Amino acid sequence: MAEKPSEESRPEPAAPSDDVWERFLRESATGVPSAAPKEPSARARMVTERLRAMDEAQAAAAGRKGRRFGKRKPAAPAVPEGWRTGPARQEMDGRASRRRTVWSVVGVLTAAALAVVAVNPSAALSWLPGGLGGGTPEASGAEASPLAPETGRPTGAPGEAEGGLPTRERPFTGSPAARWETGADAIRLPPAKAVNGVPAARIEEALRGTKEFLAAANLDPAVLKGAEPVKALALVDPLETDYLADLRAAVRRPTKDNDPVSAFTRFDPDEVDLVGDVRVRGRMTVAPDREAEGRAVITADYTFVYGVARVGGDETTRVIVRRELQVDAADPARYQGTEGRLWIRGLASETGNDDCREGDGLINPSFFSDLRTESPQDGETRDPYDRSTAVSREGECGVVSRT
Repeated sequence: MAEKPSEESRPEPAAPSDDVWERFLRESATGVPSAAPKEPSARARMVTERLRAMDEAQAAAAGRKGRRFGKRKPAAPAVPEGWRTGPARQEMDGRASRRRTVWSVVGVLTAAALAVVAVNPSAALSWLPGGLGGGTPEASGAEASPLAPETGRPTGAPGEAEGGLPTRERPFTGSPAARWETGADAIRLPPAKAVNGVPAARIEEALRGTKEFLAAANLDPAVLKGAEPVKALALVDPLETDYLADLRAAVRRPTKDNDPVSAFTRFDPDEVDLVGDVRVRGRMTVAPDREAEGRAVITADYTFVYGVARVGGDETTRVIVRRELQVDAADPARYQGTEGRLWIRGLASETGNDDCREGDGLINPSFFSDLRTESPQDGETRDPYDRSTAVSREGECGVVSRT
């Protein structure tokens, strides 16, 4: 979000040209002596040392081990916040980044399958090709009352839910999401009030836009069936040129490094049917941007649970997608932005029960009968319903503990 130029002009001492300044910084970092510009020399040495320390920290972080998708991108050189480039530059890398962590279900399902077979063989076998068990799991009574809205980060993962295997009629049986609210109504907005110099009206506008983006990206029936997320894309500020271009390219030409499921929930309608209403749980908060006056940050952290069944069959499972969306709200008197559009600062996501395939632009869930053909995944095991920890940004492919 670009800072508006000041309307007041003051005479200032002549500054060195960009070429001279950049050469000085480069030579300062390497230790080669040079004729330094007189006025900024002390400040430049301080900035250079800060850049070097930040670069070393980024390089160390980039060297940490972990399973990631694709090739690890080299760390971008550090840029001092607000120095010469204005406030917009300091969150450029975060805004353009769409982190996605994926967990498959194969492996964990093996243990679950053995337990189900031991307790109710006919119910478990009914999911296998040919319906060897003969029947379908029976629902265990009426669903419990919905949970109260989430008002803060939970202290732990939800307990095990009662019930059997999911069915087309009751896809959330046995899932904590059985007590979650459904649809866009579950995305509640906090009270709008002035924050850090941003008027309450601007905060309210950004809150509404954030909800609209989440709904358009994760609840729109057409998008869920693989259509282009037209409404969601139209909400992004066109001044975010590169980020918006990346999103459009991901939707139209998915690649391993630019996959639209990092931002939009999409399934293959030829492979899976969506069954039941999408279950939603999370919260939205507003906080001052501590790096700049006149800006606030809206953080929306929501988990969406989808019931999916095989096309032409009864076998049913669930997919769990968690999104953390950060949006800037700014004082229009100080910062440039397009009226009615969102300035997206960052977006991270976790997908539970995806086969870790990359680049096809779709979420590909595994079903019970896939145990016969798919190889177990390795990597970290996570509970996709656990909202007590932050969204992972490691880009791993691991295993879910349940669906």
